[in-house]
Parts: sequence; C-alpha cells; structure tokens
Amino acid sequence: MAALGFLAILALGIAQLIAGYSGIEEHLGALWAIGCLVASLLFRFTLPITIGAFFGAMDVWGLHWSLAALFAAPGLIFLIPGIITSVLALNKR
Repeated sequence: MAALGFLAILALGIAQLIAGYSGIEEHLGALWAIGCLVASLLFRFTLPITIGAFFGAMDVWGLHWSLAALFAAPGLIFLIPGIITSVLALNKR
C-alpha cells in the first residue's frame, strides 16, 4: 500500500513538472522553462514550477482555475479549511 502511495505522489510530481514546463513555455518561452526546471531540480526552488504548473494546467490543458490550483498546489485543500476555522473562531469571541 505504501508503494502505491509513493508511486501516486511520484506521478503527481512528474505531471506537475510537465505542466510547469508547458505553462512557462507557453507564456515565456522554452529557455525560461528549461531554466525553471533546472532551478527546481538543482536548487529545490519550486515556486516558478508551481506557478507554471497552474498556468499549464489552466491555459494549456484547459482545466478550470480552481482545479488547476489544486493540481499545482494540493496542500491548498488542507490550508483553506484551516483558514476558515480560524476566522470562525475569531468571530466567536
């Protein structure tokens, strides 16, 4: 079961790299896309690839912006309920 989880996360990461490359290439060109891939793989600076994955999923693949955001940054699915809970807790005081 752990191996399947590992493979699923690996597949998501590869899909994000592909979408990031295609999104950056669509908007900025192939040289910038290659530079962002190198920066993300060598220096673990993933912000440009995450932004590129959002635009790649939205503009190139045609996903709705909300699905593209969850694809590019899946941690948002856990972050948003926490923010809502914090705001509701502030209103109870």
